[in-house]
Amino acid sequence: MKNIKVLGSGCANCKTTLKLIDEAAKEAGVEVELEKVEDIGDIMAYGVMSTPGVVIDGKVVHAGGVPDRKTIAGWLAE
Repeated sequence: MKNIKVLGSGCANCKTTLKLIDEAAKEAGVEVELEKVEDIGDIMAYGVMSTPGVVIDGKVVHAGGVPDRKTIAGWLAE
């Protein structure tokens, strides 16, 4: 199971990113633990300056802007 964190203050892009990852995981049949991180201190601890940020299994894989479905599918396939 992959642990995926979406870092962001709750903006529309952050919510969209969370939804896209959830949908992509269900479509791919990949079990994920999806978590929303809104605390600015926690976000900064990952070194993410622009949100939404995506952290998979402790590694930052994306920051700034909504990732596309193809990118998300690639993360889930790894």
